[in-house]
Amino acid sequence: MFGIIRPCRHRMSEGMAASWVAHLCGLCLALRDGHGQFARVATNYDGLVISVLVEAQSAPAPDGRRTAGPCPLRGMRTAPVATGEGARLAAAVSLALASAKVRDHVEDGDGVFGRRPVAAVARGVVRRWDTAGARTGGSLGFDTAVLLDAVGRQGAVEAAARPGTPLLAVTEPTEAATAAAFGHTAVLAGRPGNKAALEEAGRLFGRLAHLLDAVEDLAADARSGAWNPLTATGTGLPEARRLCDDAVHGVHLALKDVEFTGTASGKLAHMLLVHELRRSVDRAFGGGTCSHRAPGGDHGAAVASDGNPYGGSPYGPGSPYAPGNPYAPGGPGAPGGFPPPEPPRRRGPLAGCLVWTGLCCTCQLCCREHNDPWSGERRGGWCRDCDLDCDCCDCCECCECLECCDCGGC
Repeated sequence: MFGIIRPCRHRMSEGMAASWVAHLCGLCLALRDGHGQFARVATNYDGLVISVLVEAQSAPAPDGRRTAGPCPLRGMRTAPVATGEGARLAAAVSLALASAKVRDHVEDGDGVFGRRPVAAVARGVVRRWDTAGARTGGSLGFDTAVLLDAVGRQGAVEAAARPGTPLLAVTEPTEAATAAAFGHTAVLAGRPGNKAALEEAGRLFGRLAHLLDAVEDLAADARSGAWNPLTATGTGLPEARRLCDDAVHGVHLALKDVEFTGTASGKLAHMLLVHELRRSVDRAFGGGTCSHRAPGGDHGAAVASDGNPYGGSPYGPGSPYAPGNPYAPGGPGAPGGFPPPEPPRRRGPLAGCLVWTGLCCTCQLCCREHNDPWSGERRGGWCRDCDLDCDCCDCCECCECLECCDCGGC
């Protein structure tokens, strides 16, 4: 599982959480049913947004859910899962983007992909996923070549990037890919009037995904010498934060022009693409509170007296990038990058998969802190990962109504 949207279930009502799980499991099972068991590794949190958007624009359908069998990730319980064209489109998009990501790792020789046998197997997987994604997308009227072409341009864009190159020039291919996927949800739902607004929301969503990935990888890329858009273009973290906040605001405005049907999926789409995107930005930049709240907690006091919307610093409390941190890039504790005091223990792909399976079957991934099976980093359980103390939505029980956030709180 991967993605920038990682909602905490403690912030969702019971019905909202059930709807989120239904779309996540629906994406996973659509990958399995259409492309085989191994394709399920392409399941990701961001991909399910496609399924949510299709259902949010469609009239309620009696066959929109089916009961899935027991699964270790659900504690061996059955559950209703999303079906239909939304889940299949999400599967096609996820496969196409996953194949592009694997291809990029193979070309760069990252980690195990630098070994010839692994690279050869990975290339075979990429070819199968490209074909499978194109087949599924074609059956839905969506040409996945749009995604592959956009991702294919990424290498040339990165090679041309120099200090002073606009950061948004580097994110453009990702923006184009996500805009096409978001826009096609309106076509599938039979609401062509929503297409332009959803393409704009998708473009900004792609920008956020690219920027947040760059911010989260900045320290590791500095240690390994890997390419990072922030370093390559000479863009500082305050500017990256400004671009992220502008994108979140733009997504919110674009969604106001989208006509949803008023179903639970419409509320879920609002929560994921407005509230959770904002929290994703806070999390990436090390913030411990919502970006729209001042330290005092007042909704209306989000801007400090000096005009800084971050309350005096673009870095959240405890951020490793804060100027006072000796281990920040360029600090005395990081002469050649951003080394941690002691690197966590790392496992290979096979050993990590075995540990991950054990954690799933014992529900430790959901219910308690654990060490990441591959990186060894300490992580909180999915149901315990309340990383923010945000009460801005108490008035509406975590967005149970779509109009609640126009009061200025969010």
